[in-house]
Amino acid sequence: MVLTEDPALLDDLLRLCAAAGARAEVRPGPPEPARWDSAPLVLVGPDAVPRLRATTRRRHVVLVSRAPADPERWRHAVEIGADHALVLPEGEEWLVDRIADVAEGADRPALTVGVLGGSGGVGASTLACALAVTSARAGRRTLLVDADPLGGGLDVVLGGEDVDGLRWPAFAGSRGRVGGAALEEALPALHGVRVLSWDRGEPVPVPPPAVRAVLGAARRRGGAVVVDLPRRVDGASAQALAQLDVGLLVVAGGLRAVAAAGRVAAAVRPVLRDLRVVVPAGRPERGGPDGPGTARLLGLPYAGELPREAELSTAQEDGRPPGHDPRSPLARFCTAFWERAAPDVSSDGPPGDAGGSADGGTSGGVPGGADGAGG
Repeated sequence: MVLTEDPALLDDLLRLCAAAGARAEVRPGPPEPARWDSAPLVLVGPDAVPRLRATTRRRHVVLVSRAPADPERWRHAVEIGADHALVLPEGEEWLVDRIADVAEGADRPALTVGVLGGSGGVGASTLACALAVTSARAGRRTLLVDADPLGGGLDVVLGGEDVDGLRWPAFAGSRGRVGGAALEEALPALHGVRVLSWDRGEPVPVPPPAVRAVLGAARRRGGAVVVDLPRRVDGASAQALAQLDVGLLVVAGGLRAVAAAGRVAAAVRPVLRDLRVVVPAGRPERGGPDGPGTARLLGLPYAGELPREAELSTAQEDGRPPGHDPRSPLARFCTAFWERAAPDVSSDGPPGDAGGSADGGTSGGVPGGADGAGG
């Protein structure tokens, strides 16, 4: 719903609604109470503020102005109980995203979990796949993103390298906004998970703006997004890290592995605020730290011990992905993580404000790890 009689502002708002794929209902006078309460989003111009002073307070109201020096802007926002007050054209990108969230029916951004290895061969990709499979089995809308172009492809780990659907090279030219529903429908569906991986051709660079646009679309659909990350930080991986709610750093035993993981942690922590340590099961090297000790050395919270599964390779050869058996130790570890980190994240997403804040902050507030350890 758009409430303004300012022709210039109305033209701007209708243009932004069209860009977001949303239909605007324009109300020049006071809104009817039933419609005021039911509109999913209300955009209010400063000229309409006096007409709203007697209305009931509600969520999802945005005060939009074209006058950046207006000293009354914040007072008007308080008067009508607006969630946000922004100025055009500076706030156009955020407002288009907010309108499109409503058009797509998004309620709350997906809980986004990143997995990366402190060194090579520690099982980070296996854990990422198992997290995605167990999340989908719990009924959440789940998308698995392979953010490591040199990792061999997570669709291979899930036994779906021949399944039709788009891979990363198809999105290399993406800019601005990518439709969340269109993205989900275009990706291969494997074991209940939508998977964005790499193809078998020559590596195609995916620019940072494309990574940002694609992950933003994935998050807007709600549920859960799992990202398998490379150990290096470049422009593209920094965009992925910036959209995570929590990261799991898989650290093998031994002082040398801990030292390598320390370098990885130092590289990602400026971008990722919530980073936790997972240590593969097994006796630590002689004189080496155990799991909690490893986390203490790294100065990070401990998220638990990652179980080893002797039959994992055989299961994958038979087309059974990591985490396929809900009774397996790996699946139980992942299920416990989701129960603590996302007890209320379902396939449809619970009621909430998908728009977040105007500065693009993530949902945050993720509880402790799989063993209940927080930060």
